[in-house]
Amino acid sequence: MKNQPSPLFLSVVLASLAALAPFAIDTYLPAFTVLENDFQATSLQLQQSLTFYLLPYALMTLWHGAISDSIGRIAAIKWGLGVFVIASIGCAFATNIETLWFFRALQGLSGGAGNVVARAMVRDLFSGPQAQRVMATVQMLFGIAPAIAPIIGGLLLGIHWQAIFIFLALYSGVSLLAAMRYLPETMPAGKRVPLSAKQVIKDYRIIFGDKEFNYVVFALGANFAGFFVYVLASPVFLVKHLGLGDHQFGWMFIPTVCGMVLGSYMAKRAAGKYAQSKVIKAAYWWMFLMVILNLLVCFMLPTDPVYNIAPVALFNIGMALAMPILSLAALDRHPKIRGTAASGQAFIQMLLSTVSAGLIVPLVWYAPSGLAIAMACYLLIGWLMIRKSKLWSTQ
Repeated sequence: MKNQPSPLFLSVVLASLAALAPFAIDTYLPAFTVLENDFQATSLQLQQSLTFYLLPYALMTLWHGAISDSIGRIAAIKWGLGVFVIASIGCAFATNIETLWFFRALQGLSGGAGNVVARAMVRDLFSGPQAQRVMATVQMLFGIAPAIAPIIGGLLLGIHWQAIFIFLALYSGVSLLAAMRYLPETMPAGKRVPLSAKQVIKDYRIIFGDKEFNYVVFALGANFAGFFVYVLASPVFLVKHLGLGDHQFGWMFIPTVCGMVLGSYMAKRAAGKYAQSKVIKAAYWWMFLMVILNLLVCFMLPTDPVYNIAPVALFNIGMALAMPILSLAALDRHPKIRGTAASGQAFIQMLLSTVSAGLIVPLVWYAPSGLAIAMACYLLIGWLMIRKSKLWSTQ
């Protein structure tokens, strides 16, 4: 086993793996208008390139964790990110929307390996309040990705939209090399379990048959989806409704990620000091207040970038405050098959995101008020789930 670097350095490497997903989603959003013209495609067809990424991503997350439980964490990262590099190059040289769809799907199939395995490795390496602090640090660094990804995309768009996908290939390649060089193998051969469809199905029956696990992961996924509808709708929300340009996506992503980073910092500071149930309840009270503020702004004030973005950024404080606790609570339900549990958690989160991309967002992006209603509905779902869990009532 490699000499283990400091927790902060490990957090940075793990965060770089987890951040691949938002980079793959957000970096090319500023290029939608250019891609529509180059491919002679519609806005809906470009929107579906998100669905072609998210659906395979969600389905494959069911396997990434089980694969890492079987062949080891590092080997799973090697295969996943290696394929992602090839898929990104394929996207860069796509000549029509159908080819882009194909390579986006290949990105989705492979891109979740880093995110799923990184979650499992946090719990492999750390325990107790330290695990919550590291998870919060990973999430805080992970949260920066959605802010800088569209900005990077906008800058690279000045070269050519192909440069965006070349950047993704380079980013994933560097992350892969860092993982191989610095991360220890936390699933030694003696602890690995055979990989078989029968065993994976059996494990998922155990995991998804656990009501407490379901309550926690659906709450986590619904909270995130409340914010993610704005990410998915950003080309329409920012450009068509708020009147911003293709190079001004930072107007939304910088403040919303600042909210996420602040919430993650608060979660790190609260670890070991306050009861988890109190932190969770405080996070939900805050999110409910911000949802109400968002609805009032949308229905009572004229459309304005500051008014319409601020409540979303503030919502993310509560969402990020709750996320490390919810994530670790789910992983702790099944420690012997933690990789598979991480896959199940990521699957539910991405499934809700996929439903948002393919069905919800096209229905609600008609106006900022539609997006605000969608956020409110997702938060209500999350609250209905978490209030049934033991985590809500544990003192």
